[in-house]
Amino acid sequence: MINALLLSLGQLTDRPILVLLLKVILITLLLLVIFGIAVFFGLTGLFSYFELEGGGFAAAATAVLIAIFAAVFLFRVIAMFVLNIFSDEIVDAVEAKHYPERAAQARQPGHIVGVKMGLASVGRAIGYNILALPIYVLLLFTAVGTPAAFFAVNALLIGRDLQDMIVVRHAADQGTDADEWTLSKFPRFGLGLITAILLAIPFVNFLAPILGAAMATHLVHTKRDESPET
Repeated sequence: MINALLLSLGQLTDRPILVLLLKVILITLLLLVIFGIAVFFGLTGLFSYFELEGGGFAAAATAVLIAIFAAVFLFRVIAMFVLNIFSDEIVDAVEAKHYPERAAQARQPGHIVGVKMGLASVGRAIGYNILALPIYVLLLFTAVGTPAAFFAVNALLIGRDLQDMIVVRHAADQGTDADEWTLSKFPRFGLGLITAILLAIPFVNFLAPILGAAMATHLVHTKRDESPET
């Protein structure tokens, strides 16, 4: 795990990685801005419909607060969705540098598959966190219980998302079984936990999706190399 993280950090300055990082940051911020604008116009319409005073200012202030809330709590969901769309590029860059033979055998899923995987990721993130909401509330009095439960749930989800970005490229190649490419529970959870923690740190969270995908690439290929069938 540590070696995968160090290798991923060492590749952050590669041009393809930097270009992709810029794409993920810009598109994620753009989606947050679009969300804020949509909330503003929605609130303006509500204020107008109910004939409330100060609709423009109140709607703008509320929209800003909601956008900030979304940036804090939904950044992980949006960033992972965007990363799924461009996952080919980050995995290509890592495989080309460290696993060239596997890169030549990889099947390119394409952006359409990436969008589908991204939407599935969003659905799982929202659904499972809603299901876990009663647990989050019950653990509020413990001070640390709610954050711990939140990171645990999202570590499981993120670990699966990152792993699947690599599995979808290789599991169907040459009749190989998907199980040969999937990580065991603890490495997958560790991968997801590290990425979830990085996503919670301001400014570092912009790097987190890229680092997570690169780490997943190293972990999956290392697991494949150690497989008895290899």
